[in-house]
Amino acid sequence: MQIVPTKADFAGQTAKNRTDPRDLGQADFLRLMTEQLRNQDPLKPLDSNEFLGQLAQFSTVQGIQGLQSSFNAFANAQIDDQALQAASLIDRTVLVSSGTFQLEAEGGLQAETVVPGAGRVEVEITGPGGEVVRRMSIEAAAPGRLPIPWDGITDAGTPAPPGLYRIQARIHDQGSAIALETQVEARIESVSFSPSGLILNLAGGGSIPFTAIRRIG
Repeated sequence: MQIVPTKADFAGQTAKNRTDPRDLGQADFLRLMTEQLRNQDPLKPLDSNEFLGQLAQFSTVQGIQGLQSSFNAFANAQIDDQALQAASLIDRTVLVSSGTFQLEAEGGLQAETVVPGAGRVEVEITGPGGEVVRRMSIEAAAPGRLPIPWDGITDAGTPAPPGLYRIQARIHDQGSAIALETQVEARIESVSFSPSGLILNLAGGGSIPFTAIRRIG
């Protein structure tokens, strides 16, 4: 059956575009129904309920097709809107949910975590070779966000070399250590598209989904 064209259907097309000749449109359907009535057996006329039922079925199918077309157009518009938003993030600094980060030359780290309550938070920063380069202890006075700043200086008092580092945070409560999710600042270098959604490529390597962003700027 032929869908009634909408503005979206004509996007990128010319007036010379033709529909599939195998499609059945409303005019074709009514013409067939007229012929059916004209050539019906006088002794066995078409039941009016059957006639109305066929009309109702045709209208229902047309309505479903029109709804599907509108939904597809809406989905495409959403994808285009996300693409524009993602493009504006290139070279922006965002706070993302991640356990790794890229340390720049003579740089440091701005990170956060969310603590469930007051307690001592132990932070370990691991270097590219897997060695622990910095251990920090931060007291959380109340539940909520807890900043984790690092100036890039190791426990030995020397600047850590550039590279990909890992950060882990745990809170100690009544003798047990609970792992915490870490959120780190990172610069968006480029954006990729995948069937599952937008992928943000971070400076220095590493990729995260668009949904991993916790704060922009």
